[in-house]
Amino acid sequence: MKEINKEMCPNCNIEGMDVDKSTVRSLLKDEFKNSVEGNNYRICIDSDCDVVYYDQKTGEKYIKDQISVPIWFKKDASPKYACYCSKVTELEVIDAVLFHEAKTVADVNKITGAMKDADCKNNNPLGSCCHHIIQDIIDRYLNENKEL
Repeated sequence: MKEINKEMCPNCNIEGMDVDKSTVRSLLKDEFKNSVEGNNYRICIDSDCDVVYYDQKTGEKYIKDQISVPIWFKKDASPKYACYCSKVTELEVIDAVLFHEAKTVADVNKITGAMKDADCKNNNPLGSCCHHIIQDIIDRYLNENKEL
C-alpha cells in the first residue's frame, strides 16, 4: 500500500505550506467555518489548482469558491491583494514603485497604507505578514525597469 505524503496537495500533488487552523477558519466563508476539524492544514501554492487549504489526515480540503477572499497567487484572483489587512493590491504596489519611486517596503507602506492595521494571522491566506510579498513585487518591478 502506497503511503500518502501529508505534505502534498490531494488535488495537484504539489507540496504545500503549513497554515494555522485559525487562519483557515477565519478565511472560510461562513457556511464552511463549522466544518474545520483538522490541525495540520497546508495551503496549496500551485496557481492552477483550485484547492486552497487541505489536511491530509482528516481528508478536508477547501477550494477557492469556499474562501472569503481571492488568493493572490491563484489563477484569476481578483483583486490580487499584496496586503490583505489594509486591502492594498499588487497594482497599487506596482504604481508606488513605477510612479512614486518607492524602493523599499517602508516606501510602499507610506504611499499605499499597506501593513497599517495588521492582523495577518486572520487576514492573509498564508497566516503571516505580507512584507515578503510586497518586497517580491518591488524587486520584480525594479529589476524589470533597470534598463529604462
